[in-house]
Amino acid sequence: MHPFSYERPADVAQAVALAQQPGARFIGGGTNLLDLMKNGVETPQRLIDVSRLPLAAITELPQGGLRIGALARNSDTANHPLVRQRYPLLSQAFLSGASPQLRNMATVGGNLLQRTRCYYFYDTAFDKCNKRQPGSGCAAREGYNRIHAILGANEQCIATNPSDMSVALAALDAVVQVRGPNGERAIAMTDFHTLPGDTPQRDSVLQPGELILGVDLPPAMHADHSHYLKVRDRASYAFALVSVAAALRMENEVVREARIALGGVAHKPWRAREAEALLVGQALTAEVLDQCAAAALAGAKGYEHNAFKIALAQRAITRALRKAGQTA
Repeated sequence: MHPFSYERPADVAQAVALAQQPGARFIGGGTNLLDLMKNGVETPQRLIDVSRLPLAAITELPQGGLRIGALARNSDTANHPLVRQRYPLLSQAFLSGASPQLRNMATVGGNLLQRTRCYYFYDTAFDKCNKRQPGSGCAAREGYNRIHAILGANEQCIATNPSDMSVALAALDAVVQVRGPNGERAIAMTDFHTLPGDTPQRDSVLQPGELILGVDLPPAMHADHSHYLKVRDRASYAFALVSVAAALRMENEVVREARIALGGVAHKPWRAREAEALLVGQALTAEVLDQCAAAALAGAKGYEHNAFKIALAQRAITRALRKAGQTA
């Protein structure tokens, strides 16, 4: 493993100050970063251990929402009474991700920064990976690309974001709170992750040295009608081929508000806004659901091994919406 220094700050201010050093990285649960370091994908010069900072609380916000601290464990968040009661969609997403052992270590902040599971990114024996080595090419485009993106990809990168939690947070219009050397700022969850563009090595808009403080959830509007559906190769432990976070506000079986986000299909959680608009004012008939699913995948492009994900995602959207409509 690449040599690195290790520091444990006493508070948030010191953590941010230490992170301004060249080659510094924060570490919390370490469930992704340590694997990447062992594989030689990540080679930080300094690890700033933030695991003991007071950022694990889950508290109510004055306007009725909820703040989840960046160091709240995935398992604790999934099973928190307020999360289960007000945001069952988020709880379902957490519980569908990883193994119980990993959920006991992983944190909300770290989950936001999970890196792609693209085979060519993880295996340094492949010399082509624009995400690992900018300008080297993308081996996945012509390689085995069964798990890769069908939306928002380009010639630079076709990797997908692996987080279940982030898909649910995108559907719920969460806001990420961060602190950097210039103070604090709030980032809408739908803007937090990025498409590959010309900088596929970047996964988010987070600037170097910025620390995630927590995630704010707006007041719950969809607790009665939501569902997280994850399609994967095995139920015990696998990343999503396709996932759907569906949240509805309904009156007399008519949709008044809709939120749909997809996972496993793009470089970021994919919000299907055109599909959402089609649902408003409609009952969840088979015809409406088919139109909605088709709209969500209208711009999709498959590669040699993953074209099946287009039809799979359409069926998953239909099923997730039907389940959400039933969960009153």
